Amino acid sequence: MRSFSDVLAQTDWVALQLATFDTAAVERALTASRLNLTDFQALLSPAALPRLPQLLEKASLLTTQQFGAARQLFAPLYLSNLCANECTYCGFSMSQAIKRKVLTDTELIEEANAVKALGHDQLLLVAGEHERKVGMAYFRQQIPLLKPLFSRLMLEVQPLAMDDYCELKQLGIDTVLVYQETYQAQAYAKYHLKGKKMDMIWRLDCPDRIGEAGVDKIGLGILLGLADWRLDAVLLATHLRYLQQQFPYCQFSIALPRLRPCSGGIESSYPVSDRELVQLYCAFRLLAPEIDLTLSTRESPQLRDLLLPLMITSLSAGSKTQPGGYQVAPQSLQQFSIDDDRSAKLMAQRLTELGLQPVWTNWHPAFGRGEL
Repeated sequence: MRSFSDVLAQTDWVALQLATFDTAAVERALTASRLNLTDFQALLSPAALPRLPQLLEKASLLTTQQFGAARQLFAPLYLSNLCANECTYCGFSMSQAIKRKVLTDTELIEEANAVKALGHDQLLLVAGEHERKVGMAYFRQQIPLLKPLFSRLMLEVQPLAMDDYCELKQLGIDTVLVYQETYQAQAYAKYHLKGKKMDMIWRLDCPDRIGEAGVDKIGLGILLGLADWRLDAVLLATHLRYLQQQFPYCQFSIALPRLRPCSGGIESSYPVSDRELVQLYCAFRLLAPEIDLTLSTRESPQLRDLLLPLMITSLSAGSKTQPGGYQVAPQSLQQFSIDDDRSAKLMAQRLTELGLQPVWTNWHPAFGRGEL
């Protein structure tokens, strides 16, 4: 069976990198009823930046048509900062001299209850990539403890085998996130120096395995700042279109985090400005009006408040990016720094002020899902 790595291997990189777009191409993309990848690339071009108000207007209209005023709130819960990889942009890299921690059963419940007390009912489980101590044996033990507490469980850990994803679905995982970081092989090798994450193909084909396992929702993304962001965005869009064709029963989300400071981390050689980030989110909304666009607390309150009414449909709030950050070990080292430190309650209040509806839960027990 063909996988996305096969598609990427056949991609004409030179044509993508040399493509240029003028105002006429941007106008055609803005008026298209359904964008193709060439239209998408035109909306990412420098020629589209002067048309940012029109991009924002169309993105806002499509978001309202698809999602109304609803905005999903969630929180990440870090299970561990153990990692067997060396990634030069991450505070959890194996060479970092930090205190390592894996949450015990008791600590996990303490953290989960602290997140629940904030109002959250949708939880993203995050961990450094360490298969021996934070792998399937650990997930089998911990996920059943959390399933009764939350309406949606999402997972962002190391890429796994298809059979593992089948089991995780049975355990109660609704969504799996796997961000490629960068689709450019030379850049990928530059930043991933040790560990299994060096295997770019294994990571590239991970969403295929998630889809084949029948997981409800797949989250994709790139880490902006590692390489040419326009090229990575086009390849991410190519990946999304491929997966939508392969797995039409799946839902999808896109996240576009920018590189943030962390312990021992690198400075970005490919900075993305606020205007360019807004342009990028607009282009994805016009390309795929039906998908969730996620915005994390990496971004400033001002930028989040701007984007939330226009195109973002899923956001973290009151986030802690270290194991035990909510209750057990609040002073431990973060994976990366956050910019929007407003509490979940204040974030929900702000959504209401913006005319939006904060949505805390994914389903209600009265509809029977809890008995399935």
